This record gives sequence, C-alpha cells and structure tokens, in this order.
Amino acid sequence: MNAATLTARHIAVEGPIGVGKTSLVELLASRFEGVKILEDVQNPFLEPFYRGKEGAAFQVQLFFLLSRHQQHVELSQMDLFTRFVVSDYTMPKDRIFARMNLDDEEFRLYDRLYRLLTARLPKPDLVIYLEASIEMCMRRIRMRGRDFERGIDPAYLQKLKDAYNAFFFRYSETPLLVVNTDEIDFVNKAEDFENLIQQIVRTRQGTQVYVPLGSG
Repeated sequence: MNAATLTARHIAVEGPIGVGKTSLVELLASRFEGVKILEDVQNPFLEPFYRGKEGAAFQVQLFFLLSRHQQHVELSQMDLFTRFVVSDYTMPKDRIFARMNLDDEEFRLYDRLYRLLTARLPKPDLVIYLEASIEMCMRRIRMRGRDFERGIDPAYLQKLKDAYNAFFFRYSETPLLVVNTDEIDFVNKAEDFENLIQQIVRTRQGTQVYVPLGSG
C-alpha cells in the first residue's frame, strides 16, 4: 500500500491517556511518509497537577493550549497537497480536559482564550478515536513508564473516558473512525495494523465504528 491510496491528507488520532495515540501516529507517519505533529508532553506543570497542587490545573491547561495552538498555526502553513500530516490530538481535546479539571471561574477565562485562538485553525480530514477499557489504558500507562503519570487515578481516567465518549457521541465536524483497541495490538502485530489501515482507507463521511476481534 502507498500514500496515494490514502485520501485524507490530515489525520488526527484521539483518545484518553494510554490508549495508543502516539504509537499509531508513529506507524501511520512511517507507512505514508508523513509529518508527525505530537503534543508537547514536557509540560512543567503536569507533575504538580497529578500531585494535586492548587492552581496547577489552570497552569497545565494554559501551557497546553498555547503549545497546541502554535503547532496548529504551523500546520496551517504546510502544503497538505504534497505532505501527509498526522497528529496525536485535536484542539477540542484541550477543552475536554479544561472542562474536567478547572473550576467554573477558571474555565470561563480559559474558554474565552480558547475560542479566540481556535476560531480559524484547520480541521483534520479524518479523526480516529481510539478507545479501550480502563484496565487496558492503565496497563499501557505502566508499560511506558512516564514518571509524571504514575499517580494517575483510575477514577480520573474513567471520568476522562466518559468525557471523550460524550464529546464524540455528538461529533460531526469531520469524518470519524471509532476504534476499540482492547483486542488488537497494532504496534506489535502486523496483521492488526494492516486491518486497521484498511478501515482508515475506507472511511469517508459520517461516523464509522471498528470493533476488531483481534488476531489471537
């Protein structure tokens, strides 16, 4: 398979922490010789946020919002007719986290800035929403071993997953492919990745759901 079979020139991969977004982005960028847009996980406020430090949530969100906005501004300047671009987040992700983590006054201030910064940013041609059980996400989080993620509470992850599900239940801005990843390993099993590629290539308008049985 080559890049010519992929009609989408900008794909964004979404989903809760530990679901495999960045791994899929790496694989897609390699397969289709694309440009990777990865969110900056070196947020200096993440570790205090996970420790529950007062005020850290607002700092985390502002850092991410400004960082992601800058990346999308740079993305808008790329020639998407000649380069395939794949990212491991969408801008609405930032607002999902903000609504969860900020109090009402903080969120009102954040939302004013969010709407100002995102009004004219480019939208992807396709969003791939990866979902998985909380147990699977926690397992993957432990496997990648990021220090600042060690304190993640499964209850927080469940709340995040619920927020994602609510958002994508109403989502209609772009074509959407929902993929359950509990029974597949597209990183280590070539057959799983190839089957997922076939689903991505076939996705056009509306929402499609892919629930693979796995390769055993």
